[in-house]
Amino acid sequence: MAVGEPRRVGYLYALPALLVYAVFLLFPLLHSGWLSLFEWDGLSVGKWTGLSNYTSMFAEEGAVAAFGHVAVLLIFFAVLPVCIGLVLATALHRVRVRGLPFFRTALFLPQVVAMVVVAVAWQRIFAPDGVLNILLGSPGKAWLGDASTALLAVGIVGTWVQTGLAMVLFLGGIGKVSADLFDAARLDGAGPAGEFRSVILPALRGEIGVALTLTVIAALRTFDLVYMMTPLGGPGGSTTVPAYEIYQRAFHSGQVGSAAAIGVTITVLAFAVTYLITRIAGREQS
Repeated sequence: MAVGEPRRVGYLYALPALLVYAVFLLFPLLHSGWLSLFEWDGLSVGKWTGLSNYTSMFAEEGAVAAFGHVAVLLIFFAVLPVCIGLVLATALHRVRVRGLPFFRTALFLPQVVAMVVVAVAWQRIFAPDGVLNILLGSPGKAWLGDASTALLAVGIVGTWVQTGLAMVLFLGGIGKVSADLFDAARLDGAGPAGEFRSVILPALRGEIGVALTLTVIAALRTFDLVYMMTPLGGPGGSTTVPAYEIYQRAFHSGQVGSAAAIGVTITVLAFAVTYLITRIAGREQS
């Protein structure tokens, strides 16, 4: 076999995957970018507007508010789950709990359940006569009907859903750490906090990067929770997010070009955040 033959064979094996990637990802993305340059209602002939959809998007109060809401949800979908997942994984590693697989499965269960089911269940929990108001002793409070608490309620559900994923990732990472490192830290007099800081946290930088990437993308593309829990984007548009704005503009307002511009913006943000997280995690590991 010639020197370059293995490389050519490798390219041939990768070609089907590249074709699927191009057809189902690259082409729709490029087509959305092309549509974002037009003023189009989805039926008539589109009118070329260049970058006006992007400039007007950042001048519209609704679009700016949607991006502000998703920035808040990033805390609930990404930051809090990673922090809580680190605490839970560390605690489950230090304390040998009987039935650990059961607890791990129970915490990971929200990732398996359809998000529509999750939204309907939590909608009942947040209802004026729901379980939460009974526990808090505040009957009649409409968590999802109040502009000051609706986004908070959606964020709490996001934290509940994403925490199990982060915890399972971190438990797998801790399981790969050599027991000698923990023994050495304890011999040096490190307590739980010192052990976490000197052993667990450095070992989990890769897993933290993966968890942050997955949860940030989940926050940026969240739609089903908002659509099911707070119809019409919540009271006064208090829970509108970019994905919901895309749905409203493309299928209700006839603003396909504007919806495409928001979609392209979300995609660029997702790529930028993912790249940044990957670079930071890779630099810390090297």
